[in-house]
Amino acid sequence: MNHEILSGLPYVRDSTMIRNSSRQLLWLLIVVAIVWFSNLEYRTLIKPDEGRYAEIPREMVVSGDWVTPRLNDLKYFEKPPLQYWATATAYTVFGEHQWTSRLWAGFTGFAGLLMVWFVGMRLFGREAAGYAAMLLGSSMLYVMMGHINTLDMGVTFFITLGIFAMLLGQSETDINRQRNWMLLAWAGMALAVLSKGLMGIILPGTAVFLYCMVQRDLAVLKRMNWLPGIAIFLLITAPWFYLVMKANPEFFGRFFIYEHYTRFTTKDLGRYQPWYYFVPILLAGALPWTVLMLDTLYRIAMGKQLERSRGYHAFNPEHFLLIWVVFIYVFFSISGSKLPSYLLPMFPAMALLMGSRIAQMRERVLFWQIAPVLPVALLFLVLAFRVGKFADTPSQMALYPHYSIWLVVASLLLLSGLAGGMTLLWRGKKTAAVLVLSVASLLTAQVGVSGYNTVARERSAKHIAVAIRDQVKPSIPFYSVITYEQTLPFYLKRTFTLVQYQDEMGFGILQEPQRWVPTVEEFAPVWAAQPEALAIMPVYVYPQLQKLGLNMKIIFEDTQHIVVKKP
Repeated sequence: MNHEILSGLPYVRDSTMIRNSSRQLLWLLIVVAIVWFSNLEYRTLIKPDEGRYAEIPREMVVSGDWVTPRLNDLKYFEKPPLQYWATATAYTVFGEHQWTSRLWAGFTGFAGLLMVWFVGMRLFGREAAGYAAMLLGSSMLYVMMGHINTLDMGVTFFITLGIFAMLLGQSETDINRQRNWMLLAWAGMALAVLSKGLMGIILPGTAVFLYCMVQRDLAVLKRMNWLPGIAIFLLITAPWFYLVMKANPEFFGRFFIYEHYTRFTTKDLGRYQPWYYFVPILLAGALPWTVLMLDTLYRIAMGKQLERSRGYHAFNPEHFLLIWVVFIYVFFSISGSKLPSYLLPMFPAMALLMGSRIAQMRERVLFWQIAPVLPVALLFLVLAFRVGKFADTPSQMALYPHYSIWLVVASLLLLSGLAGGMTLLWRGKKTAAVLVLSVASLLTAQVGVSGYNTVARERSAKHIAVAIRDQVKPSIPFYSVITYEQTLPFYLKRTFTLVQYQDEMGFGILQEPQRWVPTVEEFAPVWAAQPEALAIMPVYVYPQLQKLGLNMKIIFEDTQHIVVKKP
């Protein structure tokens, strides 16, 4: 009897440990979720992206037209509608707020952490999966982009869902499970297409082709489940494309030709940067794991990654992820249009590889890979105290010192995390070290992003909306002269008539020219004919309108803009 009791003790002890471990993971997840979502409402929306991607869904809700995206009531075909739909739904359910406008980016960013953990569990084991999720959730670029209202986090989530599901499917031996994963991969790519266009299928497709060539493994193509996969892909994507082209025949040329060919191959958008543009962005965006990233990619490229037991011709997830990371970097480096967020699809794949690498790594090795970040953090602290020196305008000179406090706190958090993590690594406590540094890095990014609210006034019109809201009525026409403040329509809950301004709305104006006024000279009689009217303009434009004899009364003025009404 005593023997039976004693033999059961290890089982009881193991079960208790598993329950305690699961409880700790749950609490950690809750804490990370609180930190992740805590500041979505705190910051003012800034131009251009946050204003634009908050306003388009708002206009969808107002008009009831969820097929044809519009910006300032003008047709806007730069991007597909999935994020617009998600945000419009959030507005409908929760109301139109700053946090609901950012909810899709925040939600898909956080869901990406869970996805990396799940896929890491199946491909590389529990330990590697935990490290991968921590690394992704603390990489500076990933955290920052998860809290800014752009389309990049949403498309990153779905394009990653596509390639990760493909990895699981290609690594699966059971035919039914292989088929299910591959169908999910097709669905992920379809949703990526609805998020940001054809890159959702072109980038994964090219990566698969490159893998087949490099690995000399054409069996991958045989396991793609082409017919049911394409059927699912079209079932998800085709309805909207059909409806939008039916309602707008001009959509095809603008979306498929201009947005997907002209933008990539030319400098048409003024976003041209040299080929090395992404080097500092990648190095800084991967902090505090930059050296680990370089070490991991080098080891896999050199064939030094620890191989799991598999046949020579078996699918190799590490090599596919390496090809994906390198391809994304090269693809956007040669593009004629570059923005820092374009590198975002690299990060979940890199996190998986780095998580696997850390699981194999000794504590002292990781210690010396973290150590070079220490002087970088010290440099950040020095620059934080001197951030006012980077101001270029009187407005910046007044605002930047307020941001300095936040940056100092962020730098101290990073330094504390580095010191704590390195101490734990020296003592042989790798998991605790990675956790401490990950949480510190997440908090660093959140404090830095939140602190930007102190200088957001220069890139936001919220203060203008607050100052003039009482004088803005739906029945009174509102003109935007030689400017378009992207955040003002969202905060005033209305659109404007543009005067001598096109920019990204030029295509929409071409389709509906009656919705704008081409020149300030033509604007003068329009203004005179209105019994009541409002107009916003850059400060330097006001004297020009005075010379044209416009009867105006200033109701708001700052260093950048003047708002007038007709007396």
